[in-house]
Amino acid sequence: MVTHPGHSAVIRTPDQRIRVFVSSTLRELAEERDAARSAIERLRLAPVMFELGARPHPPRDLYRSYLAQSDVFIGIYGASYGWIAPDEDVSGLEDEYNLAPAGMPKLIYVKDADTRDPRLQDLIARIQADDTAAYLHFHTAHDLEDQIAGDLAMLLAERFDQSRTPDKPDTPSGSLVGRVPVPYTTTIGREADIDAVRTLLARGTDRVVSLIGPGGIGKSRLAIESSLACGDLFPDGVYFVLLEGVLEPGLLLPTIAYYLGIRDNGEAALEERIAHALADRRVLIVLDNFEQIVDAAPVLVRLYTVAPTATFLVTSRIVLRIRGERVYEVAPLTTPAGDGPASLDRTTRSAAVSLFVDRARAIDGRFDVTPENAADLADICRRLEGLPLAIELAAAKVRILPPAGIAARLERSLPLLTAAVRDLPERHRTMRATIDWSVSLLPDAPRALLEDLGVFATRFTLDAVEALGAGRPWDGQAIDALAALIDASLVKQSEVGGRRVFSLLAIVREYALGRLKERGDAVRVRRAHADYYREFVRRIAPDLGGPGQAEAVVRLGLELPNLRAAVRHLVYTDRLDDAGDFAWSLLIYWWISGFFAEVRVWMLELLEKQHDQPITPHTRAIAWFFALWGEMWQRPSEQVVAGLGECVRLFRESGDEDAAAMALAARATARVQFSHLDTDKADAELREAVVTLSERGNTWAEAITEVSLGRLAWVRGATDDALSHFDRATSVAESSGDLFTTSVAGNLRSRLNFQLGRIEEAEKEFVHTLLLSVGLHYEEGVAYGLEGVCAVAAAHGEAWRAAALAVAAGEIRRRIGIFDVEAFTVHTPYLEILRGRDPQSVEAGELVGAELTVSEALQLALPEHEYASISDELRAW
Repeated sequence: MVTHPGHSAVIRTPDQRIRVFVSSTLRELAEERDAARSAIERLRLAPVMFELGARPHPPRDLYRSYLAQSDVFIGIYGASYGWIAPDEDVSGLEDEYNLAPAGMPKLIYVKDADTRDPRLQDLIARIQADDTAAYLHFHTAHDLEDQIAGDLAMLLAERFDQSRTPDKPDTPSGSLVGRVPVPYTTTIGREADIDAVRTLLARGTDRVVSLIGPGGIGKSRLAIESSLACGDLFPDGVYFVLLEGVLEPGLLLPTIAYYLGIRDNGEAALEERIAHALADRRVLIVLDNFEQIVDAAPVLVRLYTVAPTATFLVTSRIVLRIRGERVYEVAPLTTPAGDGPASLDRTTRSAAVSLFVDRARAIDGRFDVTPENAADLADICRRLEGLPLAIELAAAKVRILPPAGIAARLERSLPLLTAAVRDLPERHRTMRATIDWSVSLLPDAPRALLEDLGVFATRFTLDAVEALGAGRPWDGQAIDALAALIDASLVKQSEVGGRRVFSLLAIVREYALGRLKERGDAVRVRRAHADYYREFVRRIAPDLGGPGQAEAVVRLGLELPNLRAAVRHLVYTDRLDDAGDFAWSLLIYWWISGFFAEVRVWMLELLEKQHDQPITPHTRAIAWFFALWGEMWQRPSEQVVAGLGECVRLFRESGDEDAAAMALAARATARVQFSHLDTDKADAELREAVVTLSERGNTWAEAITEVSLGRLAWVRGATDDALSHFDRATSVAESSGDLFTTSVAGNLRSRLNFQLGRIEEAEKEFVHTLLLSVGLHYEEGVAYGLEGVCAVAAAHGEAWRAAALAVAAGEIRRRIGIFDVEAFTVHTPYLEILRGRDPQSVEAGELVGAELTVSEALQLALPEHEYASISDELRAW
């Protein structure tokens, strides 16, 4: 948690660690810089050691971006003022201090010295007068490390105390999904690459910038650091889209939509919604690990054509070969020149050796380059061809081997291992061989566990790992084996959503799964993985329609990559009926979270396989239902109506009257979408479905079907009937604890009440649904609620407030790509009347509304006591 003056506290997740910018001269204070880094990392914070800042021509835009992404400024000053570049008035040292945001906490440390550069003395005098800076002297690097650690701990404690009694609730910062992850370790040797990628992105002439290189060369890390350095270039946001567990080209659009916060309910084409969300927005979308869905590359051309202000930064092992692509080849880290040893001087040391030393120090804080190990370190880095991941794996071995031992084993093993994979490009061979060598040093149990972990998606829990252990060589040893893999840098650990999770890098997962397949165990372990998540869903799914809905959605969201993998495993291993049941049990989750396009891809694959692997009529009905859902809204036709009718028949023949009623309601919706001539038949089918669902106790589907009846009645002009249906929908949803459907029905009922002139009644429900939507983190509902309050404000003649709320709601709509049926829009007519009466107030409100955060818009919309009641929920956004 950290705060700046004028801002409230920000709660950090582990991948959003506090970043501490360190400013100093380089050679003069090399030991002090190492001490600062140790102190910062001791507190599990992220040091920002920008090495270009003191060079003759500092890239000011680049370290300005790093400062903007940092939370605390540390300045360490000795005797030297630093180099003043040609055409510059101040050194990089003073420039960094000047560029630090005024509200950023500053910790300044001045080393005792007999003499000091006069310009540095002037800078220190200015700092002493700065009331945002804490100023201290120190004698040695050892003293400095303890002082920085203590001061940072005190600063965090002060900020924590301030956060417990904030003046106002925190501004919600949006979903954690899509944020650029902050690295857990220091990035070394990529300053020039970051600067080059920033330059490419700043030009604005290349729609897709592709970072190309073999696995393990550091493409993802470069993409992360480049994204963090380019925030100022993309004022409308930077989104980081992980494609690691996405293996089907058809899932590219659903995955991008998910990370953009776009809920796919099937009512509009996903590409259209994404285009709407990106229209006129200067955003950077990072697509990490694109090589596995490279056939989807033409989709990017379509996206940047309809969203010309969006830019894509792609990491891939292979070139996309599409129009508008600029390729940036990611090079390995520099290694010691020739056959010479590693440099003992930190300032002239190669990047590869610096990386090895940095990672080794995480194990042994005293590790450094010495005359005795310099030649071995150089040999290790050259033999590993400067590949960052390979060097990190080698550095992890200092726990058990000295550099000489590591070098000797690499000399013996690496040539044999690379010869075994000659069908790969050279650097791919080196990386694969390094993983092989690293794994070969493991005991049997961790080695076997690593292979089994290849079936997991991006992250996994200890419970999930242990569930796979029955009959495996590591059964009963999961904790110790996992710890050994972490020590070997083959498994990473972190905390997400308050729970400890583990992950593999993509290339390590690929290696593990490959080994598992070679042993013939892949099907068996995939089956165990799928069974664990089937049981997990069986426990969680019943809560989706009741009081535990919000928590269930969160828990499923945390496991979404593995839910995808489970469906894929079930389809891959020909357990097609199980795959269908798994997808159907999560119907409410797919609807609330908006994943229908993604599920459709799996179900179409299932239907293709039915010719070789027979499926039950029930599974066929499920697959067709999901396949036709989007068609029902986007391309309604007689064929869609007939197809859903077939689903009804198949469900009934299978004895599932509950599912048959839901398919019947969908068929009625398709009729309305296809032709207004079928409204009577649609109404009859919806009513029949409601009766069945009520009898069977399916309250979620009953409430949703009542909402459909209400919408149909409203469109037909039967407003009394519409209100009755919305009333019943709300009553049923509230009685079962289904907050999401309560919000949907309440939004429609309040709009209709407003349209009927019942403004006071409508206002109360607009406020109520706003509060529900905040608790559910349902941005679509927030937009509807803001528009409702806008309508009330406009009816009362509050031109400025109404205009501000309308624009704020429109910004949310645009960002998440939602549209609305014109018949259900109630705020725009009143706002247009006010525009004619008081154009200046409307214009002023619209200008303000465009700048409002979601929290500020809610504060403007809600009564003061209601706004105070949602402060905790806003902090969790």
